[in-house]
Amino acid sequence: MTEDNGTSKDQLRSGVSRRTVIQAGVGLVAAPAVLRVIPANAQSKVIKIGNVSPRTGPLAGFGEADPFIIDQVKGILAKGIQSGGKTYSVEIISKDSQSNASRGAEVAAELILRDKVDLILASGTPDTTNPVADQAEVNEVPCITTNCPWQPYFFGRKGDPKKGFNWTYHFFWGLEDIIASFTALWDSAPTNKVVGGMFSNDADGNAFGDANLGFPAALPKAGYKLVDPGRFQLMNNDFTAQISAFKAANVEIVTGVFIPPDFATFWSQAAQQGFKPKIVTVAKALLFPSAVNALGERGNGLTTEIWWSPNHPFKSGLTGQSSKELADAYVKAANRPWTQPIGFQHALFEVAIDTLKRAKSLDPKAIRDAIAATDYQSIVGPVKWTGQPVKNVTKTPLVAGQWQRKGANLDLVITANKPAPQIPVGGKMELLS
Repeated sequence: MTEDNGTSKDQLRSGVSRRTVIQAGVGLVAAPAVLRVIPANAQSKVIKIGNVSPRTGPLAGFGEADPFIIDQVKGILAKGIQSGGKTYSVEIISKDSQSNASRGAEVAAELILRDKVDLILASGTPDTTNPVADQAEVNEVPCITTNCPWQPYFFGRKGDPKKGFNWTYHFFWGLEDIIASFTALWDSAPTNKVVGGMFSNDADGNAFGDANLGFPAALPKAGYKLVDPGRFQLMNNDFTAQISAFKAANVEIVTGVFIPPDFATFWSQAAQQGFKPKIVTVAKALLFPSAVNALGERGNGLTTEIWWSPNHPFKSGLTGQSSKELADAYVKAANRPWTQPIGFQHALFEVAIDTLKRAKSLDPKAIRDAIAATDYQSIVGPVKWTGQPVKNVTKTPLVAGQWQRKGANLDLVITANKPAPQIPVGGKMELLS
């Protein structure tokens, strides 16, 4: 395995000095007419898998489990992999997007142009998945991504539902699933059904707050009134305007999407300004034990989406581990609480390895076709691209839950499973005190 968290731009330029690179969208995008990738490893005895995730920066929680998962996969592949009737050794080259879209595009270009990977993987919000997938698409390199709601991934890349993409495939849940999970959670407790929406001015926030696809259209149909004070900028240090609007509207439920530092600021200022909602259900910022524990006692009772947990009824097709066994192995190895991306990062490599085993050759088109033909039972549930909800996207189940005090620690407990009843509930939601 190779890890590279700090390759400089000078190194990138030296690696592609005889090639032409153009600026398009975010970061570096290779011009397809000049940079058509040749399957350089087709005659070699090494398969190269590139992996990009946020290991540092405000979204580092999404990449926290990567070293554990990659080490696990490296051990499994120590004797190589059979693909197209031949046995190959496998090299995993892991890079840090630093929670930054431009950096994500840059390291994806390195993986494609310099390292000449056969397959590229990416995870951890649109800031990483989208620029990596865009690089793969323009260079005709097979790509699988996860850990990003499908609408910000697909429409954030200007995807056309009638056409889809040719080289890039994604598995995760969508806005319709998180809205259904959140409203199921709220329906279980008495409130005035007035919801304050906090939507960041980034790909996730703009999708969640979209007038047609997001919360503004869906909540009234579910019997809730949305108070939306407008988009807020990332790394904001003053949420007074939003808090004042919520107090004036008698908001009892707060929802939306934050990066962890912004939610910590908002929640602290809410306390200082006497705003006391009954329910706070926030995406992204409340996923990780480290971020919630940093809030102290004010982390107790907060609610969020749950994509994967030790209680999910799925097992790995790669190792045979149950969800609980995988989580327990991580806790023992890392000496940290389990975290949701463990399951999806493991599943990302599950699907990648299954794809390579089924590919007829290491030709990029053969690998791409094997991705499209996937029908796999993973530790996050079935993964099969059928063209629904759109081409290149398949969905995974989603539930919701609450951070509840269990002795000295906060534990994320599933408290609403209406959209995915196969995933068991572990407790009942309690209103914030």
